[in-house]
Amino acid sequence: MIKVSIFKNADGIYTGLRALGHAGFADHGEDIVCSAVSILVINTVNSIEQFTSDKFDIKTDEESGLIELKFSSPVSKEATLLLDSLVLGLKGVESGYGNEFIKLSI
Repeated sequence: MIKVSIFKNADGIYTGLRALGHAGFADHGEDIVCSAVSILVINTVNSIEQFTSDKFDIKTDEESGLIELKFSSPVSKEATLLLDSLVLGLKGVESGYGNEFIKLSI
């Protein structure tokens, strides 16, 4: 199962995200749930890096399926929109395939 945690502070402002695990929906290389989550998360991280001036630290580990992003500067409107879009996409995957393969926590 992939566990995705989206972190916000007390004011509801994004502070980071963590995705860990593999979906187990199908064999490696054929797992569309794992692929969908990976594409959404990686594209969001790449978009924040490319289209904003937000600063963040990132940790990854392909074997465990870890992608962890922690903002080290105030989060821009653009990054907030990108993260809102990520959450929308992840909710769609979760509702489409069930939370035996992906669990989203916000």
